[in-house]
Amino acid sequence: MAAIECSVMPDRHLKPGDVLTWAEVSAVHKTRSGICHRNGLLISLLTDFGRINPCYPDFEGDTPDLIHYTGSGRRGDQKLDPANRALLASIGKPTPVPLFNKLSVNRWHFVGTFQITASSYLRDAQHDRMVWRFTLQRVE
Repeated sequence: MAAIECSVMPDRHLKPGDVLTWAEVSAVHKTRSGICHRNGLLISLLTDFGRINPCYPDFEGDTPDLIHYTGSGRRGDQKLDPANRALLASIGKPTPVPLFNKLSVNRWHFVGTFQITASSYLRDAQHDRMVWRFTLQRVE
């Protein structure tokens, strides 16, 4: 599995399963929003798999190597905003992005690095709105 360097602890290589503080996560993910992007490029992603924020019902596919990730936009139909455009632009790109899962206050699980492989704009019946759903595939 891919490892990334954490600039807070430069000698530390993150491995899937590592538990981190927010300070360690924010060395990579420079925003509190779930999708970190700059100049149209995707940098990293946050999730809680819908446990804390049910409006973002991310979930695993058939295996933990496949994640279905909900796009940006908390209320109403999601738009093609800069964050969702960065995810769309990443489809098929060889550059993987790290995914961090919030466990509790100041406790984050490094899920691993993923490539965005597909997207769809679909109705979330539970929340009665349209959402962007992105498919993430783990990169080893």
